[in-house]
This record gives sequence, structure tokens and C-alpha cells, in this order.
Amino acid sequence: MTTIGIIGAGNIGSQLARLAVRNGHEVVIANSRGPETLTDLVTELGAGARAATRDEAAAAGEIVVVTTPLAAIETIPAGPLEGKVVIDTNNYYPQRDGHVEALDSETTTTAELLQDHLPGARVVKAFNHIGAADLTGHASAAGTPDRRALVVAGDDAEAKRVVSDLIDQFGFDVVDAGPLAEGWRIQRDTPGYGPRLTAAELREALASAERYRDM
Repeated sequence: MTTIGIIGAGNIGSQLARLAVRNGHEVVIANSRGPETLTDLVTELGAGARAATRDEAAAAGEIVVVTTPLAAIETIPAGPLEGKVVIDTNNYYPQRDGHVEALDSETTTTAELLQDHLPGARVVKAFNHIGAADLTGHASAAGTPDRRALVVAGDDAEAKRVVSDLIDQFGFDVVDAGPLAEGWRIQRDTPGYGPRLTAAELREALASAERYRDM
């Protein structure tokens, strides 16, 4: 059993909390509005979950998921995440997030921005290219024919192994896209973003991805 901190209780965060509890983990979940606004969710999740502040979720989690709007990156507490595996689920939508020059010019990625903000953490990109409902709806046991695959990207091999093991337990095969800088291959509008793909199909999608400037 692992304690998973989740910062962000929107569609993705809530679904990951459900998967975590379903698989025997404890969840400490936070949002921007305060623990008292998460009563219904933690009641649904049961005894394995509790609501907390962002700092408390960051401190409690052995693995911590950051699943907040891009603009909220600067509010993520760095100190409690020192040395921890941190999962970034974010995507960049200029119409929602406002324009970020480094992302528009494709000189960085959302996960690298989070890593820059959390220099002591071990950031892994994951869970950003699947619809929230599909996290629970498409999960299946290892060895299931045509099992859906999800991507990880990161600069720390051990951190990627930890996240890969978690993804497998949650019900998905894993494809390693390489370092954080390669996370662009699974950003919005790329072939792997959204559809249900097997590991072999997802590798092909990653290989065929194009930069926005080349589309």
C-alpha cells in the first residue's frame, strides 16, 4: 500500500483517486478551495481517503500527482516534494491557460516547467492523454488482449519505474517515451493524444508525432 497525494480534485484527479483506492492505496487529496469542499468525494472513496490542504497532500504522499491548471504550477509547494516522485498530468491549451512563450515556441514542455518549479522532485509525465472517464472505464488486468497503453516520460529512470508499476496496477500497459523533453510527443493534437491504443500502436503514434510548427 502506498499513500498517493493528489493535488487537484478535478476530473482527472478524482478518477485517479478512485483507481488508487480501488487498488488498495491510501489517498490524500487537495484542491484550491479547501478540504471542506471535498466531503462528497472522500465519502464516496471511503476510509482509504481523506481531504487535506495542498501542503498536507504534498507532505503525506509517497507519490504525488499534480493535476491542476497550468497557471497553478507556481502554487505547488516545493519543499514537501523534495526527493519525491511527482506525476504531471497537465496539457497546454492557450485558449484556457493564456499564452506561455516557452510553450508556444516549443522550447520546453509542461512537465519541464513543473520540474523547474520543483527542482528537488522527480517529475514523470503521465495520464495526460486519456479522458477522465476512460481511466476507470478502460482499465483492465495485465495480459488482457488489446489492453490500452499509457505513456510515461521522465529524466529519472527509477521514478519512471515507480510510475510504470502504478499504471500497470491501475490497469494499463506502459510505453516509455524517453526523457521529459520528449513529452511533446503525447501533447494535444498528436496521434497518441486521446484514442485508445495498444502499446504497439502507441509506440507508432509517438514515432509519427510532429511539432506544432511542422503540422
